[in-house]
Amino acid sequence: MDKGAKLFLLICFYIISSRLCGQEIVVESYFLQDSAMLGERVGYVLKARYPSDLPLLFPDSTYNFGEFELLEKQSFESYTADSISLDSAVYWLSNFSLDSVKSFQMPVFEILKYDSISHFSEPAALALKLTIAEMPEELAFQQNDNYLNIPTAFNYPYLILGLVALVVVIVLAIYFFGGKLRKRWQIYREKKKWKHFLNNWEQSMQTLVEKPEIQEADELLGLWKGYLENLTGLPYKEWTSTEIADYLQNPDIVKDFRKIELIIYANRIDDHIREACNSLLDVSRQQLEGKIENIRQHE
Repeated sequence: MDKGAKLFLLICFYIISSRLCGQEIVVESYFLQDSAMLGERVGYVLKARYPSDLPLLFPDSTYNFGEFELLEKQSFESYTADSISLDSAVYWLSNFSLDSVKSFQMPVFEILKYDSISHFSEPAALALKLTIAEMPEELAFQQNDNYLNIPTAFNYPYLILGLVALVVVIVLAIYFFGGKLRKRWQIYREKKKWKHFLNNWEQSMQTLVEKPEIQEADELLGLWKGYLENLTGLPYKEWTSTEIADYLQNPDIVKDFRKIELIIYANRIDDHIREACNSLLDVSRQQLEGKIENIRQHE
């Protein structure tokens, strides 16, 4: 027998022995559920029954899972009885196929000296579970005539226009009536100051009449001079009684000062102390009226 025939017989023997060995391996696979949503985690079981003396390997993470993505592989210990071994593993996969039904199968590998043989199971089917229900051919509308209050948005353009118009009105009012408004404001302030002064004056005067002592007399004169100084802007607090009388052109006011100063410097009480206080109050009122009249006549 020549070398060619020997080589042919050797190849045939190798193929026949491989097929005979392959017939002894039974592979089974199935999904743990019939359907799954897109990307949902689903278990795929792969089992192999084979003679215990055959080297058999299950696919690992390097295997090409196609449109499935391997999340985790869970292997179990081999079970051997009567020289027959049973191996199993669960592959946790995610399906990203848009097919309504996806078929999938995986092999186990019989390891030879220089090669390996792939033994596949029957394909397992996994249906795609739709998350959105199919639209019916005819749509059914539900009638609802209840009033729905929709809040309106705030109209900012109108607000801006209103503010601009307000500013324009204020500017025009100041331009045409600014002088009169300013005079009225000044008069209002002076009258307000007078009212405040009058309240303090009446309290101080009543205290002085009931308790004519040095401190009360000094406080009353200081209150009067302070108001006149604020009203006219002149240094009334620094002036003497004679200087005040000269400026006001009112010599009789010196007598009123003396009746009050008599308490301060001589600790003596004049019987006409109230009349002196009223006279000083009249002077301050005249000064107020003169300033108000000056404000009205001022251009």
